Amino acid sequence: MPLFPQRFIDDLKHQADIVVVIQDYVSLKKTGATYKGLCPFHGEKTPSFHVHRDKGFFHCFGCGAGGDVFKFLELHEKVGFADSVKLLAQRFGVALPEMEETDEQRTNAAERETLLNVHEAAAAWFREQLAGQAGARIRRQIDARGITDATSQALGLGFAPNSRDALKAALLANGFSQGVLLRAGLIVQRDDGSVVDRFRNRLMIPICRDSGSVIGFGGRAVDPDQQPKYLNSPETPIYSKGRTLYGLNLSKNAIRQRKFAILVEGYFDFAQVYQAGFEGVVASCGTALTPQQAQQLRRFTNKVVLSFDPDTAGQGAAAKSCEMLVAEGFAVNVAVLPAGDDPDTFVRTTGASGYAERLEHSTPYLEYLLDRAAAAHNLNTDEGRVSFLGDMLPVAGRIPDAAMRDRFADRLAFKAHVTDEVVRAEIRKAVVQRQPALTNREVPSFGQVTKAEKGLIWLLVHQPADALGALAALDGPDFDGLASRTVLDLARKLNEDKGFSPSVLLERLTTVDAQLVTAIASEGEAHVNDAVSCARILRRLRLERELGELQRELNRLQELDVARNDTQISALGKRKNELRRELEDLI
Repeated sequence: MPLFPQRFIDDLKHQADIVVVIQDYVSLKKTGATYKGLCPFHGEKTPSFHVHRDKGFFHCFGCGAGGDVFKFLELHEKVGFADSVKLLAQRFGVALPEMEETDEQRTNAAERETLLNVHEAAAAWFREQLAGQAGARIRRQIDARGITDATSQALGLGFAPNSRDALKAALLANGFSQGVLLRAGLIVQRDDGSVVDRFRNRLMIPICRDSGSVIGFGGRAVDPDQQPKYLNSPETPIYSKGRTLYGLNLSKNAIRQRKFAILVEGYFDFAQVYQAGFEGVVASCGTALTPQQAQQLRRFTNKVVLSFDPDTAGQGAAAKSCEMLVAEGFAVNVAVLPAGDDPDTFVRTTGASGYAERLEHSTPYLEYLLDRAAAAHNLNTDEGRVSFLGDMLPVAGRIPDAAMRDRFADRLAFKAHVTDEVVRAEIRKAVVQRQPALTNREVPSFGQVTKAEKGLIWLLVHQPADALGALAALDGPDFDGLASRTVLDLARKLNEDKGFSPSVLLERLTTVDAQLVTAIASEGEAHVNDAVSCARILRRLRLERELGELQRELNRLQELDVARNDTQISALGKRKNELRRELEDLI
């Protein structure tokens, strides 16, 4: 579908009073310059949800939700941007523009529609095979895994018989071309030119969009020596593994109602957890969780309980997922299962009550990382304690909240059998210096946004001309390492394209970045009132970072061999003096 023209979006937003729209869902009361009410996105008794009519945005100080009128509809109605535009146009009686599509756009739209149709037809055919005589053995296997008929039907399970081209023949007979089947990944062409079904002798698991449309398949081996164990659909114009969460079409309502999601790894983990009554579950299908998947989940909740396999790979994936989810604005816990169990086997062994207990006693992710690192080192030796602290100090240094960092320091000191004064001193170094040893991805948060960044963001909404002028004076490296880089980069790009306005900025931001912007814009005044001063501070911070990195490199070269590295040391010394002069000019 082509994008709506920006002029239409701007006109629609101008006509659609954000207060009127939100009052359809929330009782608002005017308080000063804003409207206030109970947040519709989390339970609260004291109103913390604010709507700024003149600036066209909302923000909740309780859960952090925020954005423009389109974002409100996206979050409340659980729809994408295009559908939120349609809803708003319908609400205010505005006719949608007749879109002129290019030949390429029409071709792409037609292909996506055809691919959706062929996947639906294939899913129906696989279900028929499972229900028939040929599927009797597979039905017994499903039953042996504890999957009920009701769950099997809910998941749409099917069977691909051990035939070279049975699916191909059935779909060709339904009017689909061989080219479509190849582009869908349902058949493959071999090196000898023959064309065969991709999935043969496999239990078929449909992969759906959150709307329920089938977009791909996972094929599970049904014989002990069959390889690979899982065979998945390839990437297509309608299916991207990194943008799809398995089972979200079945679980999204439960996730929204219960205000948290359980995240598991595989299809059968999902099936058992879902069948046991924990319907707010999704699966990453064994891949590393991506920011795109997290943002998709963020439409329904900001809380996740990770329930991965307890083996090394599973817990490593849990650690990476924790940091990424926190970076995307989630509150994260980890439910640890006994060694040798995954959610599938654990639920079958202990039932719903045993799994509920594990969820209830799930661990906040910082505690989980601490316990996991402690188990990996011998803390009875000096070497083990030093190694343990080396792993955990970078984690501590990335905790934005000072009180939480102090509590973490106490736990870290207790585990490592060292004084808390020593640990706090080392954490302060990690926080201030951001040493190169901190190799894990830094977790951005509101607390890590500097006052200068906050000042620019506030001014982008309230005094955009001043902020844009200051941003234009900065260079790309000045934004390196900033927690708000994506916001500032987008603002600069929109300004360069002559398309900036606070309204357009909010439209284009991710949910998490929109929360950041609306939280800052909701404050009474900027943290730094002068945009030029904000830019000077950010330039100075960049020069200080560069100077620190240069000094560390100088120290390294001098320790190695001054004579051998004389030319390089001289060049670095010259650059060091240049940086110092630039810094002096900014003070």
